[in-house]
Amino acid sequence: MGDELRLLGYREPLGLAVRRVPPPERQPDLRAERFEYSSRGDRVAGRLWRPRRGGEHPLVLLQHPDDPTRVEGIGGSWVRQGAAVAAIDLPLHGRREDHKLASQLAPNLASSGTRHGDALAIELARQAVIDLERALDALTTMDGVDPDRIAYAGFRLGALIGAAFCALDPRPRASVLALGGAGLALADIDPGAYVARFAPRPLLLVNALRDDAVPREAAEALARAARDPVKQLWFDAGPEDLPEAALAAIWEFLANALGLAPGGR
Repeated sequence: MGDELRLLGYREPLGLAVRRVPPPERQPDLRAERFEYSSRGDRVAGRLWRPRRGGEHPLVLLQHPDDPTRVEGIGGSWVRQGAAVAAIDLPLHGRREDHKLASQLAPNLASSGTRHGDALAIELARQAVIDLERALDALTTMDGVDPDRIAYAGFRLGALIGAAFCALDPRPRASVLALGGAGLALADIDPGAYVARFAPRPLLLVNALRDDAVPREAAEALARAARDPVKQLWFDAGPEDLPEAALAAIWEFLANALGLAPGGR
């Protein structure tokens, strides 16, 4: 995933559009917005949640491939403690969903850590990295978002793509990669090839002991590939049921990095 390709995204107008929307039904105290921008010819949709009170808020870019309500639940709790939280639709997800293309891609994206050259998988990963970079370009132009206090939190696919994104983009000052591992994806896009480049910014790795998709040796390989400061936490859970203790640990790490008290501002 060459650095030169990621720069192509900055050469086109953002075409940013933002609109206020009702907050999530279970999160009526949040301010919610939809935004959309251009990224290498695609229109990428995203959601932004932030506190209703004014002022500039640090930003967490949160990428979780599960049900959007899961993203809202995690992000909503962080917003109530002083952060702005945003998420975008990665390629083949959300409004960009394509079941046929996804079924063709799946066997190749996560099939071998030694095989190179699946052009579609590599191109979609490159698109996703540029989409995330363009998301920060867009979000940091918005009133109420502090461009100097940015962090990233990625779960599962968000961890796979996030390792490269955070390595290539200097703006996230801290990163959480949850339910990720090394040696499980194509070598060209494997997180283990990128994660060391995030140093000296702090990195938190979060894994589940009963994660069938990411064996313990893969998660530990990712930790070995990283450079200090890095911390890895294990929880006795499956990938779909990370306990509240895990989410609390993630928030404590992010809050400290962003200058927020873990229990609020």
